[in-house]
Amino acid sequence: MRKQKLISIIIVNWNGLNWLKGCFPTLARQTYKNTQWILVDNASTDRSVAWTKAHYPKTKIIVNEKNLGFSHANNIGYKQAKGDYILFLNNDTETTPTFLEEFVNVLESDPSIGGAQGKLLLMDDHTRLDSVGAFLTPTGFLYHYGFRQKDSPKYNKQIDLYTAKGACMIFKKDVLQKIEVDGWILDPDYFAYFEETDMCHRVWLSGHRIVYAYKSVVYHKMGATSSGMNNAFVQYHSFKNRINSYCKNVGLYHLMLILPVHLFFCVGVTFALLVTSRYKTSWSIVKAILWNIRNMSSTLRKRKYIQTTIRSVNDRVFWHIIWRNIGLAIFLREFITYI
Repeated sequence: MRKQKLISIIIVNWNGLNWLKGCFPTLARQTYKNTQWILVDNASTDRSVAWTKAHYPKTKIIVNEKNLGFSHANNIGYKQAKGDYILFLNNDTETTPTFLEEFVNVLESDPSIGGAQGKLLLMDDHTRLDSVGAFLTPTGFLYHYGFRQKDSPKYNKQIDLYTAKGACMIFKKDVLQKIEVDGWILDPDYFAYFEETDMCHRVWLSGHRIVYAYKSVVYHKMGATSSGMNNAFVQYHSFKNRINSYCKNVGLYHLMLILPVHLFFCVGVTFALLVTSRYKTSWSIVKAILWNIRNMSSTLRKRKYIQTTIRSVNDRVFWHIIWRNIGLAIFLREFITYI
């Protein structure tokens, strides 16, 4: 029997003890046994660390002195990962017994596959999807395929994705090593939001694919991680990171097409929030744009490295795969989530 490759499972936690009590027991029931568990705790005050030490003592625990956010905490966990495969998993998930085994089957089926997302179902309704990854649209906003849709046979086939969802995604470590920038796989300037998309874009630039591994099933309590954050905070990081990611990763031709349109819609969202008296959230989008202006020199430095060192294929090789021209109804559904 062939020896199982090691999977490092990184879970970032911030006061998520109640979620860990659901997540860890399902990981313990995996049919795939060769795993390394890494808990990165962002200065929790709810005994998450003590509970993990008591119940799962083999877990490697890293305790940050303050809340470093989702992105950089995962970076810190990644530095301690010894696996051939790296799984990023939210604490507000519960896994099915074969989800790791199914992930490995997909990753080993094709050398061009660099990473994968599983089938994320809603924890509160196992008949509905969280989403099946996302695609890029002409507006610069993402189209979240299958978002809250009823699960059906149409979602039981492997497809390529622009980006996996950070709640549960797995990558080959040798691919991640190729796409590091300043020694990190996730941009430490991103506290949270869009960090997985930024990373997945670099996976595509490196000549690898992201796929949907539908047999790898996970239940996700959507929104639990961000429930303690106010909307202005969420939108600031979401808009800031999305603009920044495109400036770093997208080829010049497509950047000239996407960025002006996306900034136009950013302004539109800002005014929509303003006229509905949501002043703090409106101002957060202005701050996101201003942050990108102030940090343009750093962005351009990263862009130069990504485009000259990481990029191995032209945009035209994969653009038709990651791009979706969505209809008006879907656009309005996606757009309204921001206002």
